[in-house]
Amino acid sequence: MTTSIRVAGAIAIALLATACTPGAAPSPDPVTPIDLTSNIKLVAFDDCDSMLEGLRAAAVEHAQSFQVMPMAEAADSAARSTTGAGNQTHSTTNVHEAGVDEPDLVKTDGERVITVNRGVLRVLDAASGKVTGTLRLVAEEQSWAEANLLVAGDRALVLFNNGGYVPAATARAAVRPEMLASPRYVMVDLAGTPKVLGSMSPANAIHVDARMVGTTVRIVVRSEPQVPMPQYDGAQTQKEMLEAVKETYRKAPLDAWLPKYEIESNGQTSQGAVKCENVSHPAEFTGRSLVTVHTLDLNGSFGTTEPISVAADGDTVYGTQGSLYVTSNPLWWGGFFPMPIAVDVEPMPIAEAAPATPVAPSPDPDMPTQIPDPGKVAPEAQPTPSDAEKVGPTAEVVSPSPSGNDDTVPEVVPVAERTEIHRFDVTGAGAPRYVASGSVPGRLLNQYSMSEHEGHLRIATTTTPRAQDEKSESGVYVLKADTLAETGQVTGLGKGERIYSVRFIGPVGYMVTFRQVDPLYTLDLRDPQAPKVTGELKITGFSAYLHPAGDGRLIGVGQEANTKGQTQGTQVSLFDVRDPGAPAVLSRYHQEDSATQAEWDPHAFLYWPQDGLALIPLATWGADYYDGSQALVLKIGDTIEKAGVITHPKPGDPNLPLDPSIRRSMIMGDTVWTFSDLGVKISDKASLADRAWVKF
Repeated sequence: MTTSIRVAGAIAIALLATACTPGAAPSPDPVTPIDLTSNIKLVAFDDCDSMLEGLRAAAVEHAQSFQVMPMAEAADSAARSTTGAGNQTHSTTNVHEAGVDEPDLVKTDGERVITVNRGVLRVLDAASGKVTGTLRLVAEEQSWAEANLLVAGDRALVLFNNGGYVPAATARAAVRPEMLASPRYVMVDLAGTPKVLGSMSPANAIHVDARMVGTTVRIVVRSEPQVPMPQYDGAQTQKEMLEAVKETYRKAPLDAWLPKYEIESNGQTSQGAVKCENVSHPAEFTGRSLVTVHTLDLNGSFGTTEPISVAADGDTVYGTQGSLYVTSNPLWWGGFFPMPIAVDVEPMPIAEAAPATPVAPSPDPDMPTQIPDPGKVAPEAQPTPSDAEKVGPTAEVVSPSPSGNDDTVPEVVPVAERTEIHRFDVTGAGAPRYVASGSVPGRLLNQYSMSEHEGHLRIATTTTPRAQDEKSESGVYVLKADTLAETGQVTGLGKGERIYSVRFIGPVGYMVTFRQVDPLYTLDLRDPQAPKVTGELKITGFSAYLHPAGDGRLIGVGQEANTKGQTQGTQVSLFDVRDPGAPAVLSRYHQEDSATQAEWDPHAFLYWPQDGLALIPLATWGADYYDGSQALVLKIGDTIEKAGVITHPKPGDPNLPLDPSIRRSMIMGDTVWTFSDLGVKISDKASLADRAWVKF
């Protein structure tokens, strides 16, 4: 989910710090995942009455009581691409699938460069580098709001996600209410002086992600029924709380369930809601959340295409030119955070809680980690965890005590984790068509864990153990795209480890798992009924992102590690995968005591094959947060060589709430452009010498 990864860790820590204070409302238990493997039937509600009845009944059936987590346990629980193919003269956003654009901080059409930064949209002339247009979209005091862009022709869509960047000065302070506000999507006219054409704001929703094919944008949001949960005063038993929760769902009116939104256009504001007949559900569902897909043609306006909803959860989006997949892991969405249990797999922290300050790197953004003080991060990142540090999802099972006392704390036992998958047909320009739902065991890492190919969806997951004597393992499941029914599987990979990166390229798959060493698996997926492992390469460290480099080569970006699994700094690897049975390392580059945003955000990675250049942002352990930032430039041929480093200036006043880290890079003709909150530097592509600095 793209909902402000940069701030999620900070918000999580702040919430955890307040969630268990006296008088605070307890968190609800996680939702038990539904096995949708054989329940692929789709049902649309006949009318509003049937919708209300169905959602109420499902919510009551799957209702779970509240449970208060002790402070210590709560803290534990929070611990195709820019290839420039052909004769292109400029790079574009590094995306998963060719022809499917993804929101990012910077966009270009080769003549203009459009960027959104601290609430301000800027248009720069690609030839001169001069700013030709500026448009402030939020009040200056809300400049922390994180935003991304989609651009088509003279139209831009600015997507303000929930929350935003928390400045270093306030990262440890209480979270302001506006940081948790609903998302807002703003359409901007780029012809001449930039101006706002309209906006749409889903009410009480969480932004999941968006994709654009041509000029058609699909925006995915998640919402929950707006029903007041019963107040917990410490006197109720678990049984009483459960019944009180159920009663709130039984009485919830239709208005509480229907996803709502607000549209602003030409100075007029209108309210809208998803129509009952546009709400569907799989054969089994919990009724505790809805995923809504809004459709927008960037050449048109908001509100011309009716949104559709599905009674489901959503946290990860993967799109092709004809399909939109939304997946979720219910154990992470039933409450604010999952209940802890010791398992044989590392905790999965958000890697970028403090964006310019290196933190223990991890490719999984679903769990928060500690926010270190700038310049005080130890180089021993991500050691092998002790049993007390290991956490995993569970669900509550209430077992009566021998005494029959209702006040006995219920037994919390682990539940098999599953990933739910929902597919939409987006081949037309109008509203998408809800096609199928299914599920597979385990949890996926990110959108790169999925790939649609020749009528099948391949999805890679890690299964969390449910007992101390079990080990985690990973696998790939092949599903029919039209029904999401399973066709084949290969499991048992990386015993005791978890997935750190996945890449599917046509009929071949590559998977990296890690705990102490990095097995790179190659997978033969030509036969959907019998996928198989064809090769395995064990090296130290891990690759958190894999990028195709052509000619049977694969680039890996991640961390080097010692034999104990302790990370040692940024590592870029060049793999020879021409022989699927014998993958090999051609070259490796290691930058000690460092990390790169490209490990968890592929948009930060740039590969320009015409010149064999790769660029990644770089942050160094122990460096002063305000000493400026760097982009590492590598020359990739038969070996990987360091071409140089591009550095941005110091931010000056350390009290300014600015992120000095370089976050994106771009090739424009014979120049390299690098972007940070401070501005954009234009450098000579051949020599990396400075040409211009444009201060924001």
